[in-house]
Amino acid sequence: MKKLISVLFVVAFFCSCSEYQTALKTEDVAVKFEVATKLYDAKSYTKAIRLFEQLAPAYRGKPQGEKLFYMYAQSCFKTKQYYLAGYQFDSFVSGYPKSEKAEECAFLGAQSYSKLSPVFSIDQTDTFKAIEKMQAFIDRYPNSTYIVEANAISKKLNDKIERKVYENAVEYNKISNYKSAIIALDNFIADFPGTPYKEKALFYKLDSAYLLAINSVPSKMEERLITAKTSYNNLVKFKPNTEYKNKADEMLAQIDVELQKYNK
Repeated sequence: MKKLISVLFVVAFFCSCSEYQTALKTEDVAVKFEVATKLYDAKSYTKAIRLFEQLAPAYRGKPQGEKLFYMYAQSCFKTKQYYLAGYQFDSFVSGYPKSEKAEECAFLGAQSYSKLSPVFSIDQTDTFKAIEKMQAFIDRYPNSTYIVEANAISKKLNDKIERKVYENAVEYNKISNYKSAIIALDNFIADFPGTPYKEKALFYKLDSAYLLAINSVPSKMEERLITAKTSYNNLVKFKPNTEYKNKADEMLAQIDVELQKYNK
């Protein structure tokens, strides 16, 4: 019995391969479409994609192409070809805006772009594009069944950008470019007022202002010391029990010592 099942499996396998090869070579789009659909239903997405690519020119812009382009986009998504999936889902929504699948495709298109978003430490061009696409979906379908997931993805993407901006600002401090650090941290705090990195950003701003001041030429030191003291006040006002209190107090003590020289 087991041998018979094995034989039948092998026969079925070679028949399906033969059918697929025939579909690839034929000029009959109906045959291609039928085989492509079978492959899609069987979750053989990579093979199906080859046939969808051949069929696309003949069906583009036509009503009967709705099913084809939906399967094409889904196949790209399921094989993790997210650039192509995003493009195909966008094309589907544009070509078939009244389709019952339009909302789903709009979401999956935005989700495809979100899956291209890299780790925060490298260029975030794809993340910005994903945010734009996901926000467009949220705006267009505010009552969608996908809205909770869409909002969660959007938040995750925006959090990544927030961290990227924060890390870039702090990097100026680490390479001793204190002027740029102060400006970048100021901009970060203004652009992300509710950020969980605010305490850290205020500390690094203080640290940058302090180091800039004590390493200044005499003609600029007093003004910069006063600015550093303001940065200290902003930190402890935001969080009196900040984890950086000891370090901040040491800086303040040195700032006051230096400022006393200008009060004589």
